[in-house]
Amino acid sequence: MTPPMDETAAARGYLLDNARAEAGERFAWLAELFDGVTRGHFDRLGIGAGSRCWEVGAGGPGIPEALAAAVGPSGYVLATDIDPSWLTEGRGYEVRRHDVAADPAPEPGTFDLVHARLVLVHVPDRARALATMAAALRPGGWLLVEDADTALQPLACLDDSGPAQRRANRMRDAVRELLRRRGADLRFGRTLPRVLRAAGLVDVAAVGSFPVGGLACDRLEAATMRHVRGELLAAGLADDAEIDAHLAAIDAGELDLTLAPLISAWGRRPAAG
Repeated sequence: MTPPMDETAAARGYLLDNARAEAGERFAWLAELFDGVTRGHFDRLGIGAGSRCWEVGAGGPGIPEALAAAVGPSGYVLATDIDPSWLTEGRGYEVRRHDVAADPAPEPGTFDLVHARLVLVHVPDRARALATMAAALRPGGWLLVEDADTALQPLACLDDSGPAQRRANRMRDAVRELLRRRGADLRFGRTLPRVLRAAGLVDVAAVGSFPVGGLACDRLEAATMRHVRGELLAAGLADDAEIDAHLAAIDAGELDLTLAPLISAWGRRPAAG
């Protein structure tokens, strides 16, 4: 969940970096919203006892722990991040600091599954990152990439019915603008099937999902707004009164908030020969 950065992006800093307390909140609510979706794909791809898995840009512990439970003591899970401070050793997975866009693949040609969620959308050199992940697969191994497409569905409130909803959509536009300025590709999700084929994978397929309304969407939105508040103010994209009113509307349960579609795409490294 924490993307690697090129030199320019590193100087500016990743917008939703792991160093802030809000990152932990975001990881928890993203897990609530999407871990079930992701685990379903693991089951579909046959990940189970004895599998070797690499979780790229892990961010929080939810997916590494789920993978560790799935593969059991006969399997292996490696969780990497450029800032692994939210990960804990001794929970059935190994933790390493790793930049998927700059560092070579760990143990190339050995993994049954390589997975990244909400990572590559922020990576400037996505082709290199994908090549690194593909190189880690054993013949027949699966690469699963899940990324948002915020341009495909840019609204915070699909039901744009009143001033609070319209304000929420303005706030979402402002956050999208911050992401765009940091080099995020807001149309990346829809390209995943094509880029997986370009990486040499076969049996490529994809699905999309996004939640509408509920506590997890509300809490994720509030944590994100607190996380980027300073950047919004500095950029002149919002003022304190508007942000405070938006947070108050979230707390009051006035908004049926949603997220951009999460596009999940998978492909298999061809078997040897």
